[in-house]
Amino acid sequence: MSFRVTILGSGAALPTSRRGPSAQYIECNNRHILIDCGEGTQNAIRKNHIHLQKITHILISHLHGDHYFGLVGLLSTMHLLGRDRGITVYGPKELEQIIRLQLEVGGAKLNFSCEFVALDPKGKELIFEDRMMEIWAFPLKHRVPTSGFQIVEKQKDRPLDGDKFKADGLSLTLVPFLKRGEDVELPDGSTIYADDYTFPAPRIKSYAYCSDTIFHESISSYVAGTTLLYHEATFLHEMKERAKTTFHTTALQAAEIAKAAGVERLLLGHLSSRYETNDRHIEEAKPVFSNVLVVEDGDSFDV
Repeated sequence: MSFRVTILGSGAALPTSRRGPSAQYIECNNRHILIDCGEGTQNAIRKNHIHLQKITHILISHLHGDHYFGLVGLLSTMHLLGRDRGITVYGPKELEQIIRLQLEVGGAKLNFSCEFVALDPKGKELIFEDRMMEIWAFPLKHRVPTSGFQIVEKQKDRPLDGDKFKADGLSLTLVPFLKRGEDVELPDGSTIYADDYTFPAPRIKSYAYCSDTIFHESISSYVAGTTLLYHEATFLHEMKERAKTTFHTTALQAAEIAKAAGVERLLLGHLSSRYETNDRHIEEAKPVFSNVLVVEDGDSFDV
């Protein structure tokens, strides 16, 4: 089981030869998720050797083109490659009309089910759950309705101490209970304690995605304790007024969110095309939050 994030596009509205528009691929315990789908996303998927037909959930943060213009092309390619497995797309309510109209005008009909789930979170909301993970949406503050996302692992079973279990000759029927951390009372009145025959369960890991948004302290409460946080840093703080008027965030402000939220690691992205290197973003953020990196297209990170 792995929990890994691959950056497919790390730039802002204007693509460059180095940075494409926003898109990320997340594999979480054999679940395959795409967050945002800017122009050129399917090419980035191929370059990073990702099997696009495995994707079952697509999360679109908002309806600015650099976050969804690649979606209709991606769905069309899935169709041309013979996809017959359904897919669920989460995003603003208008997204379904936009995508279905594009397909209809072009005379295309998908051979697989494409379900659209409209998002308009007022607070943090659970939008998907199965036995391995949860997906949460929460509001960001941008020029149009915008959602952030958090992907959280479900608690895994406690590993069994097989040697001790076997040495004490216990029944295999006890294993499911012990791995769930449950003590078992036997018919003779004795108790088999989970702590005696299992190791501590792996800690729950989580990933949060925040792009695009103006700096707002409420964001820290939505991503509190997150293992790995991606936050937009479109501008340096010397352009804080420009960031404010365009509803974006500076590298310094993103670091402040990470610090207030108590996250473990911070990734900065969605950089304006005016910046040719990452150095100044790192220099600005590090004094506030030391465990920070600026992402590049093609980077991968274990959560």
